[in-house]
Amino acid sequence: MTNTPTEQQEQVAEPELPLLSAPADGLPPVVADEAALAQVVAAFAAGTGPVAVDAERASGYRYGQRAFLVQLRRAGAGTALIDPAALPDLSSLGEALQGVEWVLHAANQDLPCLAELGMHPSTLFDTELGSRIAGLPRVGLGAVVEELLGLRLAKEHSAVDWSTRPLPEPWLTYAALDVEVLVELRDALAERLAAQGKLEWAQQEFEHVATTPPPPPPAEPWRRTSGLHAVRSRRQLAVVRELWLARDAEARRKDTSPGRLLPDSAIVAAARAMPRTPQALAATSGFTGRASRSRLSLWADAVAAGQALPDADLPAHQPRGDGPPPPRAWAAKDPEAAARLNAARAAVTAVADEHGLPVENLLQPDALRRLAWAPPSPLGESSVREALAARGARGWQLDLVAAPLVQAMADAVVEDTAAAVDA
Repeated sequence: MTNTPTEQQEQVAEPELPLLSAPADGLPPVVADEAALAQVVAAFAAGTGPVAVDAERASGYRYGQRAFLVQLRRAGAGTALIDPAALPDLSSLGEALQGVEWVLHAANQDLPCLAELGMHPSTLFDTELGSRIAGLPRVGLGAVVEELLGLRLAKEHSAVDWSTRPLPEPWLTYAALDVEVLVELRDALAERLAAQGKLEWAQQEFEHVATTPPPPPPAEPWRRTSGLHAVRSRRQLAVVRELWLARDAEARRKDTSPGRLLPDSAIVAAARAMPRTPQALAATSGFTGRASRSRLSLWADAVAAGQALPDADLPAHQPRGDGPPPPRAWAAKDPEAAARLNAARAAVTAVADEHGLPVENLLQPDALRRLAWAPPSPLGESSVREALAARGARGWQLDLVAAPLVQAMADAVVEDTAAAVDA
């Protein structure tokens, strides 16, 4: 059967975007000594315009989130690849770039490890965060480069062990390409944001990221164990805690990712099974791997420690905190608060949809929950703005949500909130 012209057009494949496969200036050598670093510092201090910055970590391989490669690119300076394992103090470079706009993708991921090296931006442009505010459907670096620049980035080395030395040339090429077009991407994204009337919003977000200190470490980091919801009793929680702490100490000692020693699923399985002997622990799901079995006595001692704790020392079911209870409990504890939360969520969602924004980028869920649980009195736009600003909301967010939230919470009706409020 002969296809119609329309059918033939539909069968024509979209042309593949060009692949960015090699740095325009060639692959630079890795900077690993003070003399070479001094040359980089001088070159980047003399460069012009924003500086693209990226860092590669060894997540899943090493303990912690420190950087194992830092990449930079600036007009007039070219690209630099720096080895932080050989040069753990990059404060001279950080000082040379003060007052320069840093361009990063997902800055919150890289800023902590850069700070450990002495690098702190005074101003930045986050292309991932900017993409969210612009309403792009996909915000990964490769997807945004395709959308705005019409280029493809190879991402096959994104999850490799960057602590490997020497670093293979294909990996270094991949790392160099991550900053190759970052400034160009920044310009295209700024243009789109300006056309949408959102550039000022994005700039307020970037300033917030650059100036907000990192949050304090969680009081009970073990509660982040994946699958913890399946652990029911306080005694089982104690076993999770003891296993997590033993694993963390061993991972720190061996400088390896905790999950490579013992997966979270094994910790949860052991807590649910409550084995009484090392042999019984070895038969538990997750303890069949070589890394898990090699330290079986350590894990068995941790399980026994959790089982032997006095009742008074068992962890609480819920983490300690100063916030409201979980929303699923609101209908029983305070039906009016549950109704306010339902109405407030709907109002924020409507504003986010109207402006093409992800809800979580319009207002932090925790700030919304706290407002609905304990609204200011009297309830008005100025008091709501003040309450949300105290929780870190930026001016543009307050301009968009304060009035709708006041109206929504004032009009909230107590209905069947047990079914309506979710966690």
